[in-house]
Amino acid sequence: MTDRTVDAQLAPDGVRAWPLRGLRLRLVVAFAMLGFAVATGVAGVEYITARDAIVQRAQDIAVARFLRKVESLKPLPVRSEGELLSVIGARMGSGPEYPVLVLRGDGQASYGFDQTLVSPQLRDAAAAGYLVSQRVRHDNATWLVTGVQLSMQDGTGPPEDPSTRISVFVLDSLTGEQAVVDNLARDAWLVGAAGVVVALGLAMFAARGVVRPVRALQQTAARLGAGDLEARATVPPGGDELAAVSATFNEMADSLRDHVVQLRRMETDARRFVGDVSHELRTPLTAMTAVLDLLDDTADQLPQDAARAVRLIGVETRSLTRLVEDLIEVTRFDAGTATLRVDTVDIADAIRATLDRRGLVVDTDLPDGVVAVIDPRRLDVIVANLVGNAVRHGAPPVLVTAGATADTVTVQVSDSGPGIDESSMEDVFQRFVKADQSRSRSEGSGLGLAIARENAHLHGGTLTAANGPDGGAVFTLRLPRYPEGRR
Repeated sequence: MTDRTVDAQLAPDGVRAWPLRGLRLRLVVAFAMLGFAVATGVAGVEYITARDAIVQRAQDIAVARFLRKVESLKPLPVRSEGELLSVIGARMGSGPEYPVLVLRGDGQASYGFDQTLVSPQLRDAAAAGYLVSQRVRHDNATWLVTGVQLSMQDGTGPPEDPSTRISVFVLDSLTGEQAVVDNLARDAWLVGAAGVVVALGLAMFAARGVVRPVRALQQTAARLGAGDLEARATVPPGGDELAAVSATFNEMADSLRDHVVQLRRMETDARRFVGDVSHELRTPLTAMTAVLDLLDDTADQLPQDAARAVRLIGVETRSLTRLVEDLIEVTRFDAGTATLRVDTVDIADAIRATLDRRGLVVDTDLPDGVVAVIDPRRLDVIVANLVGNAVRHGAPPVLVTAGATADTVTVQVSDSGPGIDESSMEDVFQRFVKADQSRSRSEGSGLGLAIARENAHLHGGTLTAANGPDGGAVFTLRLPRYPEGRR
């Protein structure tokens, strides 16, 4: 039995490998996304918190040092502007490691670092009397700009005079703190990646626990669909949804098995009944046919109505006899008791003999010398059914052709009728199927094509139906020329 739904593949080392697809893939992706979201979320929060704490601490230290240096300037000496600015720079400790920028009240730099590092907003805030600070990037490094406004008023000048006010800004390097922050960012990414890896591992483990019983149920359903009525799913412990589904599946399988067994028993009984009735009818029908043959010979001596009745009874009796013979043949196929009695047969001679015995006049293309080792009686039945079907339901001309290869003999019967309806193409070989359900019951039992195909299969051959390119039905019989072991 072929399991059409098993997805497992064997790796070269014999280990069963399950492809990531379907439910398994969805579970793994869901777990991975959840793990990634949680890991990156936690790592991101930790990174932001630590970064803000480090930067804030560095900023607090820098501002505190700046305030101490500013306090060291008080009281400002009342000297000339040049001397005063020099004193401020000296006391603030201006140098390469601690640059100081001194701006006059009119916004002009007296000396110090590049004043473009101090934004206009920062200057305005300092001029308004606030202690200000701001992080800036300069020369691929992070710096903290801190500033405040100082007054040079000595009590004699007007307070509004810009020349009596100066602003002092300093630069504190945050390079060390930025390196720590960068390391934190890298560690956060590593934690996120590790979280994804862990989530994938957990996802694979969890998906395996979920998918395994589902896959087992799928395989059990495939076995049941393939005809194994005893296939049952293993109900996992725990009473969860999978257990409920498995239990319901088993109940369905039990019910299906009971119905199939009952149907098979009914089918067996029906076949036995048909076989018994057919055999019981065979003997009286044989006697009736013999009597009717005698009556047919004397029908001309009977009154017209009696002669018509005798002929009608003869036609119906012979039709019933053929039906009984067909039913008996079908029961043999069903019981597996049909056998072949093979002989070396000239295909052309056999087909011509079949047509002559039944008075069938059709066109033929039968090359001489084509022989095959087959059952001549069953070939006769096949050809008679195919040609009779073409004559009754097709249209002339009906053509019978034959051909052969080294291993196969082919017989084809085609007609010029309307052909076979595409919706009925799959049913033409079914039992009791008639192409025209409205036709008289005496035109056939609906078993002829079914018996023909069974006879073809008994030889190890095939019988197919199709429509010709120019219309009309085409039946093609292919039989092996020689049984196995015989040539």
